[in-house]
Amino acid sequence: MRFDNVLAGFVPGARGRDGLVLAMLLGRQAGGRLTVATVQPPASWPVPGPARAEESAWRGYLREQAEATLAKARELAGDDADYVVHTNKGSGRAKARELAGDDADYVVHTNKGSGRGLVELARRIGADAVVIGSAPGGAKGRIAVGSTADQLLHASTVPVTLAPRGYSDQPPVAFERLTLAYRRGPCADAAVASAAQAAALLDVPLRLVTLLVSGGRRVKIEEKMLERLREQAAADLAAAAEGHRRRVEPEIEVLEGRSVSRALAATSWLPGELLVCASSTGGPLRRVFLGDTSVKIVRAATCPVIILTRQP
Repeated sequence: MRFDNVLAGFVPGARGRDGLVLAMLLGRQAGGRLTVATVQPPASWPVPGPARAEESAWRGYLREQAEATLAKARELAGDDADYVVHTNKGSGRAKARELAGDDADYVVHTNKGSGRGLVELARRIGADAVVIGSAPGGAKGRIAVGSTADQLLHASTVPVTLAPRGYSDQPPVAFERLTLAYRRGPCADAAVASAAQAAALLDVPLRLVTLLVSGGRRVKIEEKMLERLREQAAADLAAAAEGHRRRVEPEIEVLEGRSVSRALAATSWLPGELLVCASSTGGPLRRVFLGDTSVKIVRAATCPVIILTRQP
């Protein structure tokens, strides 16, 4: 996992600030380049019929909105870079109209869906990760998955990073640790390798945790089964950590609780924490695809979450 080119999806308001601040931290600490994008609907007039004046006004409105959105992003990022506009023509595939050269940092991209637009743009510019803020309406300090995130979390070909609501209010100075939610399985080794690479790149410690959700009230025989599960989980974590000690020295921890949220609350989280989740093994290769447990982890997390693509 690399962060040479970090793509931040930006919209006006708090969620745009949260995602942009997180993307800036990633890019700065990893020594990467930041691309800020806003996705707007197609410029064709949405109402059928001969209405050229209305269509012209609609195009002007979209242009003004895009310029205002990216001006706000520049103000927040403290950068005055120019931008490029991506327009859909003919077959619907995006074509770039350059306004300021190949290395422009601010992009307007056209697509009917904001998440699908970011997926398309990430592929086009060779982004290593896409970063967005939490959907509105969620609790402060938590991540709410809205339509943009949902599209990204089922189609992105690069890791997706989600910022909790209010992340930009008191962001950390730097990342302090990367924690991988580990589960033994076909893609587990690839997830650990990606997390170890990212931890080394960000120059932070790596922690591997396994969540042991124990459910409600238990009887004696279930306690014995849980004890075996704890031992197996600890052994799996130790084996996973051993293969990556040349790059980093991972910490390991089994987190237990009656729910995913309680298991996550069973340990401490640093202000500069990053949580990493692997995609479901049932999803397509080299795509992000969240399973049921990962969705619960994302919603219960109190720090930014990176969701990896599924690796072979």
